[in-house]
Amino acid sequence: MPGRRAIRAQRKRHEDAAGWLLRNRETGQPAAEKAAFRAWLDEAPENRRAYEAAEQLMGEARTAIASDPALADFEVKPRSATKPVLGTLLTLAMAGTLFIALDGPMRLRADAMSGTGEMPVFTLADGSTVQLNASSAVAYDYTAGHRTVRLLRGQAYFEVARDATRSFTVEAGSTRVTALGTAFDVRLGDTETDVTVTHNAVLIALEGADQAPLRVTQGERAIYQRSTGTRQIGPSDGLTALAWRRGQLVVDNAPLSHVVEEMNRHFSGRIVIANGELARRRVSGTLAIADTNAILIHLEQALRVTTNRIGPLIIIR
Repeated sequence: MPGRRAIRAQRKRHEDAAGWLLRNRETGQPAAEKAAFRAWLDEAPENRRAYEAAEQLMGEARTAIASDPALADFEVKPRSATKPVLGTLLTLAMAGTLFIALDGPMRLRADAMSGTGEMPVFTLADGSTVQLNASSAVAYDYTAGHRTVRLLRGQAYFEVARDATRSFTVEAGSTRVTALGTAFDVRLGDTETDVTVTHNAVLIALEGADQAPLRVTQGERAIYQRSTGTRQIGPSDGLTALAWRRGQLVVDNAPLSHVVEEMNRHFSGRIVIANGELARRRVSGTLAIADTNAILIHLEQALRVTTNRIGPLIIIR
């Protein structure tokens, strides 16, 4: 079984491959950068394999273009002999955009992902179970001495199988949550990390911080504000905290920015708030998170806001 260093190196290699793939699409790439790319490829056979995997994902993006009649039939009609060049550049630009839209970089890093509106449950090698919220992703590193799951994006609920020889840790950004024979929920938000314990207890530590690990027990919730490094702990209603598993969002005087962040997990387009003052307005209620229209009507009535749709974009103002 590969060690943690080897697994982390592999993740980093995939991230580098995605970065090189996107940079290599750019025109007028400096000779020094091209040389650096060749040197990176020659560094190790694993680098070349990672780049080939990234190219395969880019190929899926090109296939998506070819299979869409509107995109496949699109033609650039310049009035010069540069038409073939411009057409090629346009295809590459579209493929690169789709590579990102299809979550290519994240797919290279993650072992399990959920799409918009999906909330899958899967079992890890040790028998622990994980349920992902919509638009979430995890990677797991299991070795002879450790069980580590990295929450790369979104939210996940963990029910941990007992193993006296190996600790079980969830890494969410700089936050490390170590299970003490337990079930718990971790949410990696835009500005904060939330941990809610529904059974037994966990220890929470911040990477590189001088603070002692924080013990959070059943019925408690800890919130770390990443920008300030502050942490709060208080009581939590498990039914409310885990309402997302039932397709609900239960909020009590929560900022509108939080509601929109959760809505975006389940919405195929993008919802944005027009200004920061509006984002701080407070909302309460029990909302069916996948019913975007119903939530928007609730927000319009509760906050006296208006919503404007521009294709897949919704603006709250």
